[in-house]
Amino acid sequence: MTDYVPPKVWTWDTESGGTFASINRPIAGPTHDKALPVGKHPLQLYSLATPNGQKVTILLEELLALGHTGAEYDAWLIKIGDGDQFGSGFVDVNPNSKIPALMDHSGATPIRVFESGAILQYLAEKFGAFFPTEPAARAECLSWLFWQMGSAPYLGGGFGHFYAYAPSKMEYPINRFAMETKRQLDVLDKRLAVSEYIAGDEYTIADIAIWPWYGGLVKGRLYGAAEFLAVHEYPHVQRWAEAIEARPAVQRGRRVNRVSGEPHEQLAERHDASDLD
Repeated sequence: MTDYVPPKVWTWDTESGGTFASINRPIAGPTHDKALPVGKHPLQLYSLATPNGQKVTILLEELLALGHTGAEYDAWLIKIGDGDQFGSGFVDVNPNSKIPALMDHSGATPIRVFESGAILQYLAEKFGAFFPTEPAARAECLSWLFWQMGSAPYLGGGFGHFYAYAPSKMEYPINRFAMETKRQLDVLDKRLAVSEYIAGDEYTIADIAIWPWYGGLVKGRLYGAAEFLAVHEYPHVQRWAEAIEARPAVQRGRRVNRVSGEPHEQLAERHDASDLD
């Protein structure tokens, strides 16, 4: 194999190849005009049931389970493989063209919130749930929330891309990102050996943020890589992943905006609690 020699100035001449090549581009902004639909509830979510998308629907279902009726929401499907995230309406809500994106119409002026971590914090503060108020506990929760934001790209865009989606298998990047993913699993395992949940004794948005990625990984749902990464070596992550998955609201939230997997696990759009019955 010939070593690649980077040019002095990179130019976008051809698609990069791989599963998502047709929607990857080096510029921002809309590619077409398309208004977003708006349903009957104040909270309007535009998403897909990727790990990042699941975070928000799980939190919304958990809030509803606690009796926060103001957390009722419409969840509209954004087909990222079709480029829906580059429609003008979606770009108005999230200029970064990534799911999930949220509009809150409950006040006099609509509020847009994008990036999954920001949406989790916004909703947890709005409803006063799953987010500690005591300073030390709050700091611990935020630290783990932002740990997920900084760590998951190595799991998804790094390991997941090169292991499952790249047009060819390359030893160096797979080894590099497998090592980092296992290090992250070890970080979580050591934490969960001394703590019931990620941020302490209480279930918080830190768990909700981390579980779809790392819980999904040890449950064998991501990239077909459970055996490759020897996820059985992390018993405390396994214990925690099972406990989170047993929550009815988590089971409901996982289904929203899902268009793959077993038919009974799919719900392309959600506009009422009865849609999940």
